[in-house]
Amino acid sequence: MYAMERQDLIERLLLDEGRVSVVELARRFEVTTETVRRDLDHLDRLGALRRVHGGAVARDRESTVEPTLTERSHRRSEAKVAIARRALGMIGDRFRGSLYLDAGTTTQAVASQLSDRLIAAGGHAEVVTHAMTLANTLAGVPESSLTVIGGRVRTATAAAVGADTVRAIERLRPDIAFLGTNGISAAFGLSTPDPDEAAVKSAIVRAARRVVVVADVEKLGRELLVSFAALDEIDVLVTDAAPDADLGAALADADVEVWVA
Repeated sequence: MYAMERQDLIERLLLDEGRVSVVELARRFEVTTETVRRDLDHLDRLGALRRVHGGAVARDRESTVEPTLTERSHRRSEAKVAIARRALGMIGDRFRGSLYLDAGTTTQAVASQLSDRLIAAGGHAEVVTHAMTLANTLAGVPESSLTVIGGRVRTATAAAVGADTVRAIERLRPDIAFLGTNGISAAFGLSTPDPDEAAVKSAIVRAARRVVVVADVEKLGRELLVSFAALDEIDVLVTDAAPDADLGAALADADVEVWVA
């Protein structure tokens, strides 16, 4: 196989998977790891990918890249609905307690299904959020009461951020927090591109009695600019595919339950 053919295939793999490994590519193409590294270095110079330790990632997976809310709402929507349904299994029958819903498109799916779950469980929830899009959905849930936390609203997430937002969250103690993340990895924990968003997410993690992370498979193995929680600070990860060996082992060591939708 010519170098150009390998490089075209590497670009296609990145489109499908977002990340490639030097060792896996060498095995796949039956070439040396040095040959693969040269291919990746060439593609990096062309701007087709970004080299990272052990392989490469797609440019849209760089540590500060944050797709718009509209773009994210159309990505993996069926998986997010399934994840949300599975995560709402945390709400047992006759639930009477408090919930915190973080900003994000997967937590939006949780908000959209919350009414049906509360009806099925015969429960009632005190719900809190700082996400404007979620607030609009949650305001129509009859089996709950809603508190919206304010602050400066970021366009990228339609969520309140800033010192006032963090202080308001710090005064809470919700029973369950449904938390979104841009990335989760064995070495870096949970991360997001924006420091203000990270501060809010950290406050949610510290405040909640139980932290349930809802994240589709695209988030697994990713590391963004700012870490906001270690793996041992969360209780449950709900996703749509089993984590790879490294992340799976790290989650097990941190005593995190993994629920696959």
